Amino acid sequence: MKRRAFHRAVFLLAAVYNILWGLLAAVDPQWLFRFADMPPLDQPALFACLGMVIGVYGLLYAEVARRPEHGFALAAVGLLGKVLGPIGLAGLILRGEWPPATLVLCLTNDFIWWVPFSLYLWDAWPGYRRTFAPGQHEG
Repeated sequence: MKRRAFHRAVFLLAAVYNILWGLLAAVDPQWLFRFADMPPLDQPALFACLGMVIGVYGLLYAEVARRPEHGFALAAVGLLGKVLGPIGLAGLILRGEWPPATLVLCLTNDFIWWVPFSLYLWDAWPGYRRTFAPGQHEG
């Protein structure tokens, strides 16, 4: 795989980041609301649950780092979440429901990963495509 060492490092970093972010959200689910000068959540368990989901993505990214030749689908789902999340947040901001300060979520959780995840998918695509070629099976 092209740039294998780079991709392994990126996904290992993404794994550690996501697990730590998930732990922070579980331990302090009001941090974003304090940061953005928003009223505290009346159901902080919802944000803690979001942290759990993001933390679990960290386990998937660790698997991509461990076996980059086999991580295309996991990374594709990860990148999809990193695109859809900001779209949802943009809707909240445009409707005036959340302040622009909440974009901090997208800076570290999404935007910084778009290029390296996309590059990985570009490099991993030929191997993924061959896996599903007629008459060929991975052995």
